[in-house]
Amino acid sequence: MEVEIGRGKKGRRAYGFDDIAIVPSRRTRDPDDIDITWTLGPYRFELPLLASAMDGVVSPTTASMIGKLGGLGVLNLEGIWSRYEDADEKLMEIAAAPKQVATRMMQEVYAEPVKAELMAKRIEEIKGEGAVACGSLTPQKVARYYETALEAGLDILVIQGTVISAEHVSTQTEPLNLKQFIADLDVPCVVGGCASYNTGLHLMRTGAVGVLVGVGPGAACTTRGVLGIGVPQATAIADVAAARGQHMMETGSYCNVIADGGMRTGGDISKAIACGADAVMIGSPLARAKEAPGRGYHWGMATFHPSLPRGARVMTQQDGTLEEILLGPAQENDGTFNLMGALRTSMATTGYADIAEFHRAEVMVAPALQSEGKQLQREQSVGMGSNGRATVNAGVAVSD
Repeated sequence: MEVEIGRGKKGRRAYGFDDIAIVPSRRTRDPDDIDITWTLGPYRFELPLLASAMDGVVSPTTASMIGKLGGLGVLNLEGIWSRYEDADEKLMEIAAAPKQVATRMMQEVYAEPVKAELMAKRIEEIKGEGAVACGSLTPQKVARYYETALEAGLDILVIQGTVISAEHVSTQTEPLNLKQFIADLDVPCVVGGCASYNTGLHLMRTGAVGVLVGVGPGAACTTRGVLGIGVPQATAIADVAAARGQHMMETGSYCNVIADGGMRTGGDISKAIACGADAVMIGSPLARAKEAPGRGYHWGMATFHPSLPRGARVMTQQDGTLEEILLGPAQENDGTFNLMGALRTSMATTGYADIAEFHRAEVMVAPALQSEGKQLQREQSVGMGSNGRATVNAGVAVSD
């Protein structure tokens, strides 16, 4: 339904995760019977989860650990790990920087050129641990570095930017022809982000095995403030999921929809998949892990842009292990631990046996979902009153 913005402009109403609720069906199931596996190209994963390509979240070590837990870690191939031999030293410097100078300091750190030999070394480190090696490159740099990555053994390539289109127009440079590029690749390719039906459909037509959905919803992202663009995630996912259905009718090929950003709790992840996502990409929930390389801090790939930064270094409290955050046991009751267990329980409670079935779940607009009957929790900053983090009481700024 369109809403009149003014006499000359109308707009659709859009919804985020806090605006909707999943409706129970007539059936319930045992959580142990729920199948949350999914397939990306030739690879099958036990968890429908990708760790965001953030230097403060994914290192070669954590990528391997996430792989062993059943998910997929995405390494930023243009990040600190490919610029510095001793990446940990630079991560310590970023974590220690006062917030007033953090962005400027990161611009200086990331001015160091990417080194092809280090990129290859990091991929080999992940492969050496037996994990699927997945790495992210921007559209501007992918043609320059992808051969190095493939020669080192990269299994899945992610072409990622704030917004990716299948029709980039430029009078200054020769645009990357995504369709031709992906067709010539020897490995599966994921592209994104996008936030609309038409863009999602065009990206699927490039031959990508997955499309990232999300423009500006992440905890560290400031794109919506800097550029004024974005679509709330529930609506964006549902729109791109509809494009997946159209693409399937046209080609017979299934393209995965991957919700990227804006998810803090198991409930958010459940809503993302109920809206049509096949998997989720998360950053801030994993930045809390004791193993995370950012020491509780994380930042997006555009935070250190040399002339127009679109992100912030944000802090969480490292209060659990990767295994506890993903698989439990939960130590808090705010939905930030055992994320995959919460997804299983949500699917079981509403009666859906696997991810494809869960896409058919009924959802409704529910403005009172987060507040109805929760006054005591809000007053005491516990449970749902802690904004998805038990660490709010410690003064940690975590809201998106």
